[in-house]
Order: sequence, then C-alpha cells, then structure tokens
Amino acid sequence: MRLLWRSLRGLVPHHRPHRRFLSTTTTSGGGSRNNDHQEQQWKQDSHKWSSPGSRTEKLLYAAYWAGGLALGFHWLSDGRTPVLAEPKGELSEDEQEARARLWHVTHRKDLPNYKTDQVEQHNCAEKGIWITYGLGVYDVTDFADNHPGGDKILMAAGSAIDPFWAIYQQHNTLEVLELLEGFRIGNLEGAELTPGVSAVENELGSPWANEPERHVLLKPASKRPFNAEPPIGLLADQFLTPNELFYVRNHLPVPVISAEDYELEIESGSSEKGTLTLNLDGIKALPKHSVTAAIMCGGNRRSEMTKVKAVKGLSWGAGAVGNAKWSGARLCDVLRKQGVQPDESKHVIFEGADLDPTSHPYGASIPLSKALDPRGDVILAYEMNGEPLSRDHGYPIRVIVPGTVGARNVKWLTRIVVADKESDSHWQQNDYKGFSPSTDWDTVDFRKSDAIQAMPVTSAICTPQPGARVRPDDDDGHITVRGYAWSGGGRKIVRVDLTSDEGKSWHVAELEQEDSPDGRHYGWSLWTARLPISEAQRKAGGGDVEIWAKAVDSAYNVQPEKFEHIWNLRGVLANAYHKVKVKVV
Repeated sequence: MRLLWRSLRGLVPHHRPHRRFLSTTTTSGGGSRNNDHQEQQWKQDSHKWSSPGSRTEKLLYAAYWAGGLALGFHWLSDGRTPVLAEPKGELSEDEQEARARLWHVTHRKDLPNYKTDQVEQHNCAEKGIWITYGLGVYDVTDFADNHPGGDKILMAAGSAIDPFWAIYQQHNTLEVLELLEGFRIGNLEGAELTPGVSAVENELGSPWANEPERHVLLKPASKRPFNAEPPIGLLADQFLTPNELFYVRNHLPVPVISAEDYELEIESGSSEKGTLTLNLDGIKALPKHSVTAAIMCGGNRRSEMTKVKAVKGLSWGAGAVGNAKWSGARLCDVLRKQGVQPDESKHVIFEGADLDPTSHPYGASIPLSKALDPRGDVILAYEMNGEPLSRDHGYPIRVIVPGTVGARNVKWLTRIVVADKESDSHWQQNDYKGFSPSTDWDTVDFRKSDAIQAMPVTSAICTPQPGARVRPDDDDGHITVRGYAWSGGGRKIVRVDLTSDEGKSWHVAELEQEDSPDGRHYGWSLWTARLPISEAQRKAGGGDVEIWAKAVDSAYNVQPEKFEHIWNLRGVLANAYHKVKVKVV
C-alpha cells in the first residue's frame, strides 16, 4: 500500500511533492528561473499541511485517509491486480526504481484502451487534461493547478509528455514516476515504444521519400509539404530559438543537396560581368558576417483571424516565428564585386532548389536597394546559431533578408538574378499580399496589391496559455506573463503594454533584447510582465481573466485592437492584440 499511498498524495492540492511533477520553468537564456517568493510559499504550504490544526484541516485529513482506504479496498475487492500493489517481500531501492521505470511501457489489463484521437479531445480543463507517456494514458486534470511549471503542462494536454520529459530531465525520478502512475486511467491503443521515430512515408519514387527527421515537439500544420511550429509555451524560454524547435515552413518537398555538388549562380544583369558561379567553399571563403534576425511566416497567428471569418491557408498559431543568429557572406559584397550599381527600380530574384511538379522552383524577390544596403544585412547564410543549416532550414545556403516576411528568405538557394521586375513566381505574384476586409475571392485582383516585404509590429503571449488555471505569485495578486514582440524593417520594439481589464489600465513589460541600432534591430524582443489581478476582479468574473498584449515599435506603430479591422482573405499580417483568457485561482 505504500506506493498506493504515495499516488493518493497527489489528490491533496497543497502537498509539496507535486511541485516537482512535470516542472519546467526556464529563463530566456535557458537557465532556471528561481522564484524565492514561490519557494517560500511552497515551504509554508508544506508546513501548513504537515500537521492539521484547524477543524477544517482535520476534517480534510480524515476525508483524505478515508478516501485512500476506500480506494485501496475497492482496488483489492474488485479482483484486479494493480500495478501499484506491492509485491511480496521487500524490494531494494534499485529494484523499486527499475520496476517503476517499466510502468509506462507496461500494458495495464485492468484499465481500458484509448485511441489517440480520444486522448486529443481532452486538451483543456473544461474537457479534462489527459496526457500519454509510453503506453500509459493519464488524467492530470486535478493536478494541473498545482503544476510547479504553471500552465506549461498544457503544452502536453491531449498528447504525449515523452518529448517534454526528454528535455526536462528533472522528471526522471522514482517519486515522479510513482506519482504519475497514480493518475493512470488507461492504455494507449497502438502506441509505439520508440518516441521520435519519423512518420515519413518512404514510398519508392515519391517526392516525399527523402524528407528529413523532425523534432517530435513540432506541431504540424501540414505534413506534405511539412509545415510545423513549436509549442508556444517554449518560445519565450530562450532568446535564440533552438534550431530543432525553429518553426518549419516548406512549400514543396525538401531537396537533397550535397556540399560537393552545390552551386549558386549569380546573374548581375551586366553583360560585362556575365554570370558568376560559386560553390559552397567559394561562399565560405568570402568575409563572414553575422546578424541576429527573427524570421516570421506571413501567416503567423492566422488561426486567430480565422475565428472572424474563414480564410485560405495553413492554420498557424503564434509559433510560426523564431529568432536566430545567422552567419554567412553579405549579398551586398557579392553584388558589388559583380559591378551591380544602385537602382531604385530594380529587384533581386531568388530561386531555390525545391521544385513543383512542373519543375518550376520556389521563387521570391526583394528590392535591389535592400540587397545592396550594408545596413540591410542580407546574407547568404550557411550557419544558424553557430551550426550548419539543417535541411529543413535551407542547407547548404539560404538567403536571410532581415526584417522581411519569411517567404522572401528563400531556402536551398541556387540562383540570384538582378532584374528589372519582381519574380514572376506564384508566391511573389499571387500570394503573400494583403487586402481590404471587403475583398473576397470573387473580387480579388492580386495585381493591385504589393507583395509583402517588411512585416508589421506584433506580439504574442507565450505563458500563461489559453485556458490555463493560474495562481497569483504573491499576496497582491500578481501573475507573471511572458511573450515575444517583433517589428519588421529593423524597427526596434520600444514598449509592450498589457491589460487584464479590457484597456481600463495598462502595465508595461520589461524587455530583453539586443542593443542594436534602430533600423538594424532585426531580432525579436522577449518580454516579462507582472500583471496585477485584484480579488474583486477575480470574483466578478468567476476567476476568468482575459489578458491583452500589444507592442509598440520605434516608429510608434502599434498593433490594431481587433482582427475584424484587418481581416483579409489570405489570413496574412495577423497582428491584432494577442488575447489569452485564463482562470486565476
């Protein structure tokens, strides 16, 4: 009964061991965020419940023990053989731990089986929070409020915790495994015991046969072509987004390119210079330049705009963005050596090695003025955060156009052309353009709208997440809110404002950002705010509070309040206030 007792401890909301279950709280630099006040509160809670004093506490303890005994009796009298039952004889600590580490890969015959789609439906407090680990299905709804990592437990709601625990190794203890098994309600039907195995179908001759492996935490918006974003709760943890968790935006199958065979053609438009061909070593031999730049998909946050009215496009959340340090050769240096002169009317066309069924490559273009400007920091990148580009991110070379919509940052770059007009590709001419909310598919004329280049100012709340149950950090009712903000065109974020009362009062967040000059401030800004939630406010709304965030850039551009005002049929440029509704308990 000792293990059963340890599992039943999880039903007491203030019992301190729960503070270690599924915990994950990191700084933007990846280290631990120590909250002295919270730790002190845990100690007080632990002391408060260690020996009941008031009549209420005594009644709760009595009910607690009675419930535990009743559940134990029911378990035994029901004729089942629970995994949590102690075997005959004493086990050594090593034997106990070895046994515990097999629970999640052991099929429980006494529990029902659930399909993946059944688990996925239980992804919030209202529907119940279910997670899986190995073969096990666990209902952690009652525990979620006490999760030491706050609402980050919701990142795994309706899905597997395996990839999260692979990152946060503090869960890999005997006590946590015991506690988790106490929440088990069933077995995952058809579960594989090798998390992370690629689901790519390698049919003979298929254009998708050579797709790369992807991190299991990436949430696909589509699988063919592969497009995926990381859990939003992870984005504000690190200033530089880990390469493997950087969102992936592919329009076509990922090409297979070897370093030995790679060539980049550069057509300067000058009959005197002709066409320059560079191999990978030739590009790496050029002076190396680095720039920190956020890359954002034009459809980031489209799923929010869709709630106003349906749009066509992938249903991106707020995670189709990432921030990285890119390194490579400056495009302006290469073009100048080819004799390219400034001309406000000209454009630079980029083509990739990814081909559509008609063998046309993905293409895009930018103004020549941006390409030639040393302050524009356009680079032929071969490194991302100090590592060679991965295949999903453009290996061996991609162009990085800082401050510009992700669609112009062409991957697997094979051809650059200085031309008198924009690229004629579909993605330049008939996509990634904004329109009036009154324009629909019967009236749209893509020729009458400019292609998106610099992105508008935006921000997003990363934690807490929608539907989270949040406890105030202190007696004054403050909750901690974190997120990112970014503006295109090199404009610096100067302020992020938050409100929890629909704009009656605003609170300014603290910013974490590079000290880059305005006009070249291409990286995002992470922000943290301590938002006060009064007791009266909590009572008035039954605990439901909607948090709004808006960013202001160095040109004093500010996000619009409502998506109704910026709706467009392609769902791009979705930068209205980010609003997250939580329950403060």
